[in-house]
Amino acid sequence: MSTSTSSLPLVAPAPGTPALADRPLIDTGQAGGLADLFKVLGNDTRLRLLHAIHRGGEVRAGDLATAVGMTQQAVSNQLQRLVDKKICATRREGTGIYYRIVDPCVPSLLEYGLCLVETPANQ
Repeated sequence: MSTSTSSLPLVAPAPGTPALADRPLIDTGQAGGLADLFKVLGNDTRLRLLHAIHRGGEVRAGDLATAVGMTQQAVSNQLQRLVDKKICATRREGTGIYYRIVDPCVPSLLEYGLCLVETPANQ
């Protein structure tokens, strides 16, 4: 079932920042920062991991590896990129490392991205 863009809530700007339409054109530094962010998010494994974390709230690295069918070491390497960009954070409990999404924009970004790929172009 495809999602209509009209059913998605509009993402409010961060407190104290103007709406996107009211901002001056982004400069090259801002564009570069966005490009770097989208490079990190532009990886199918990391997107699957983010969705799994969002669904679980806080998920152990081993459980994420099982969910995406990869080794725990490979998953940990991918998750480190998300932690480095401050998209996710970790919590250690015994020998387990748990991951959670800390950037509140990420679930909306995933939702909008799925909307873009699932909505037919003629709508």
